[in-house]
Amino acid sequence: MSPRKKTGYMISSVAESYQIHPQTLRLYERLGLLTPSRSDGNTRLYTEDDLQRLEIILTLTRELGVNLAGVEVILNMREKMEKMQQQVEEMISFVHDQISPSLAGSIRSALVRVPAAKIIRTQR
Repeated sequence: MSPRKKTGYMISSVAESYQIHPQTLRLYERLGLLTPSRSDGNTRLYTEDDLQRLEIILTLTRELGVNLAGVEVILNMREKMEKMQQQVEEMISFVHDQISPSLAGSIRSALVRVPAAKIIRTQR
């Protein structure tokens, strides 16, 4: 049995939905801003995650006037922040699991979970 494949949207439907030229999507891929998967026939397939990332790119470029080099920096920073947030949450969980039950109440109240920061909120 083969692994289940994610469904994806073809470049033409994504371009039409977001009112951009397919060449723009290809450019974003060449620059490493988007990495759509490929079908067996080598067709680009955009997942929901790809579309969310595209929305961020379009918000940065269209609404905030950020150039593509700036978009790359911002996306890299967002990824690093998300990884750091995950590491902090793992550390908090580890500390929580390691403390004795008698100290749990006082230490737990000192540890605060920080929600993941959303740098840019996009609208569809």
